[in-house]
Amino acid sequence: MRIKEHPILNFDRRKEIYFYYNGKKIKAYEGETIASALHAEKVKVLSRSIKLKRPRGFFCGIGKCSSCLMKVNGIPNVRTCITLVREGMVVEDNDMELSEKDYPECKFEKIECEIAIVGGGPAGLSAGIEASEFADVLVIDENHCLGGQLIKQTHKFFGSKEEKAGIRGIEIAKELEKEAVKNCRVLLNTSIIGYYDRGYHFLVGVNKIERVVYEIKANKIIFTTGAQENMLVFEGNDLPGVYGAGGVQTLMNVYGIKPGNKGLIVGAGNVGLILAYQLLQAGVDVACIVEAMPRIGGYFVHSAKIRRCGIPIYTSHSIKKAYGNGKVEGAVIVELDENWSIIDGSEKKISCDFICLAVGLTPSTRLVTQTGAEISFINEAGGWVALHNEYMETTKKGIYVAGDSANIEEASTAMIEGKIAGLHAVNSLKGVSDFKIKIEKYLKKINAFRQGFFGSRPKKAKEKIIEEYYEKMGKGRNS
Repeated sequence: MRIKEHPILNFDRRKEIYFYYNGKKIKAYEGETIASALHAEKVKVLSRSIKLKRPRGFFCGIGKCSSCLMKVNGIPNVRTCITLVREGMVVEDNDMELSEKDYPECKFEKIECEIAIVGGGPAGLSAGIEASEFADVLVIDENHCLGGQLIKQTHKFFGSKEEKAGIRGIEIAKELEKEAVKNCRVLLNTSIIGYYDRGYHFLVGVNKIERVVYEIKANKIIFTTGAQENMLVFEGNDLPGVYGAGGVQTLMNVYGIKPGNKGLIVGAGNVGLILAYQLLQAGVDVACIVEAMPRIGGYFVHSAKIRRCGIPIYTSHSIKKAYGNGKVEGAVIVELDENWSIIDGSEKKISCDFICLAVGLTPSTRLVTQTGAEISFINEAGGWVALHNEYMETTKKGIYVAGDSANIEEASTAMIEGKIAGLHAVNSLKGVSDFKIKIEKYLKKINAFRQGFFGSRPKKAKEKIIEEYYEKMGKGRNS
């Protein structure tokens, strides 16, 4: 299942390590997560549902769902998709029961900083780089590396030169990481589990690997927690082999492991189209792409490339069911009429061993909600988001958001929003001499990104968010 050759990527497999899964010795490579190493060994079932014990497999790949929870070295409910495998590690099926053994005591560390940034993706890193010129910045991420979703994006970005146009996402991640590490303090493998208002902003973070609990005091906090994969309702949608599109990108482009031999993609937006080409690059067949809308949602340049590769795209179609004995062995697709109803007799069986759901994202707002910042359901933004002004500050003073957690958009706009949040936060602390010039430049640039057909939805979402923010704050936008 491991990819041996790739036209763009090289995978470091110089150091073999071994761990144990339910008593069986498994070979892995340093830098792989537990879930990816098991997947390479064709272990598809990672957990089971609590009530009916139905099998669950790899899905999101970024620790946002519960499908990969396993017991690791006696500790239950470990997110194996973001936990690196280590020599001699003992992995077992999750029984959700705490072991009777004594656990080593954890250490407590207190950290003070001027600006804390929760999330090390494009928005968080950009915010950190912008603010660190004037302030002490701490970047916190629950993963073992920085870069967020950029680390699995092998395609070249569109847009302006200043926003990395013509550069692959994986290279942008490296550039941002290099600059951030040089100027900011960084905590990796650290999950923020709570926010508390103690008259000042206070976060609690946990590093399970090092067994450290961090008590973090900050003057300002910028939440750049990204988004999570949407699920689609159909029979068999919980079978191992049904993945989120981002989960498949993580398996392939980060760890060099094939999700299967032949897949079906649901969703013909940019993510679905790009994913199809990335699968081909990894030597994986794509049976087809199905799209419920009567037209393709992604850029023409992407859809044209897919069709030249011989992959059929069925518009006004959706998936009816996935079938298989304990894992995906095929799917049934159907045609939809103008009322989104299934057309009788249109069922068609598709032979495949995995299904990718590229059906959108939902902003991750659980942490920012704890701060007391007002949230609202904005359909165009992808769901519940924290209300914020044009400078990305929420209704809770000193709390900011940026990137997909504030509105589902492109990585380019996430980077600009990060810069806006970082600049405004540090200016409110210390005052930046050329603040007005710089902030106007960023605001003008992000408005330009939201022009045209593909920018209309995020533009409308942001207008609603900002309008509701000022209504909640009881003041006019220019007051």
